[in-house]
Amino acid sequence: MTDQPDTDSIAPGFLLARGVARALNDLGFAPICEFVIARGLRVDVLALGPKGEVWIVECKSCLADFRCDKKWQSYLPWCDQFFWAVDADFPRDVLPKGHGLILADRYGAELVQMGAEARLAPARRKTITLAVARTGLWRLHQAADPAARL
Repeated sequence: MTDQPDTDSIAPGFLLARGVARALNDLGFAPICEFVIARGLRVDVLALGPKGEVWIVECKSCLADFRCDKKWQSYLPWCDQFFWAVDADFPRDVLPKGHGLILADRYGAELVQMGAEARLAPARRKTITLAVARTGLWRLHQAADPAARL
């Protein structure tokens, strides 16, 4: 018997997000996975930096996943930095230029390239920061009290 959870049944994109979240944490960012930034827009990973930076990371587990994604450009107005996270076998030449790149796997990740920065307006930054805080606290409360109504 092992203490390690079975990850074979977990979606590959979620495992990439876990590795990305670990790496962002090591960089001093506070990551949150599967975060809804606006109606109909759920990002794989959003992270708040030590100076209030907002980074969004879109995890792509395979080329088909990338090709069917039509929403990623809608994420750009919601962050200071946008990153693609892919595994080492992903064909990186298909990724749009001008964005950051993170190589990831289920255990961790490495920030390979920074993209162009587009600073958020203060009002939007406040809105996102407050939404992240509230969502994170709800999730923490739900983990501590699964029977709670949220």
